[in-house]
Amino acid sequence: MGCFFQVVGLKEEKKVKDLPTVVIVTTGGTIAEKADPKTGAAVPAVSGADLIQAVPELGKLANIKVIEFCNVDSSRITPEQWRGLSQKVDEVLKDPKVQGVVVTHGTDTMAEGAYFLDLTLQSKKPVVFVGAMRDGSDLSPDGPANLYNAVLQVVSDEAKDFGVTVTLNQYINAARHVRKTETTNVQTFNSGENGYLGYIAMGKVRTFHHPIREKKIPLPKKLSAEVVLFRTFAGDDGRFIRYAVDTGAKGMVIEGVGAGNVNQDVFAAIKYALSKKVVVVISTRVFNGAVYPIYGGDGGGKTLQTAGTILGGDISGPKARIKLMLLLSQKSVPKDLKQYFEF
Repeated sequence: MGCFFQVVGLKEEKKVKDLPTVVIVTTGGTIAEKADPKTGAAVPAVSGADLIQAVPELGKLANIKVIEFCNVDSSRITPEQWRGLSQKVDEVLKDPKVQGVVVTHGTDTMAEGAYFLDLTLQSKKPVVFVGAMRDGSDLSPDGPANLYNAVLQVVSDEAKDFGVTVTLNQYINAARHVRKTETTNVQTFNSGENGYLGYIAMGKVRTFHHPIREKKIPLPKKLSAEVVLFRTFAGDDGRFIRYAVDTGAKGMVIEGVGAGNVNQDVFAAIKYALSKKVVVVISTRVFNGAVYPIYGGDGGGKTLQTAGTILGGDISGPKARIKLMLLLSQKSVPKDLKQYFEF
């Protein structure tokens, strides 16, 4: 299903003057799904208004306004839809009466969607991505509690400088480092060695530390640059890298092994890409740590850097792809792209 806009607000008489205003922007995902009685499979079935009605306690935290942006499973969402979402959220946050935004989103690509907005939003107001691992038909759905905690975070002074976060199961993660790590468990999102930003319990936000703030990237009118992502493997001959170059890729992210290394054949394919003016960023498939120019030889991190690739620091391959796509889609592409990936 494509994206649309529908605004659902509380009636004026229900608003409380002393409470802040929080806007919930819905995009779909498990939090807005229920089991199909015929197939048993989870499908979109819950509107934005339904989500709010399921958590009446929200009215004690804030005056809630709902914008139904779209209703898609996040496995099907596109970067162009995230571009529209970023534009809409920034528009909402310009209202001085709005304290912050909660975005409901499917968990499959939530980490990337949150990072897209973290890079492109101009407002410094809090934005919390939230979702669910269990749909509304489950014996113990986690969506209502997650939504409550997300609004609580937005109105909390302790979490004002967190930027865009992913907040589920009471834990707060920075958009830069968060990853989905478990396919079905409610405790799926974490930030590895970088740690959680905080924890929500007993109606309060407990802060552990503050996130790394990155350079903002202007939101392009269109994501015009084709950027591909590859994960290398033992015996990789680099053929798909060459194919991507020959079919129009303008940029690519290679998830290497270890601290950012590839074999000889992949290195040869990367040199071919560079010779065709394709921008190549090296990431790693390892969960913790970053890429470094340590090893020499054909395909070592130091050799790759010397050849002209950009070492992607500590962000994951999918997030490095988002950043590179945003940069290469600018009307005037920055000359020094490395500064955006410096670690």
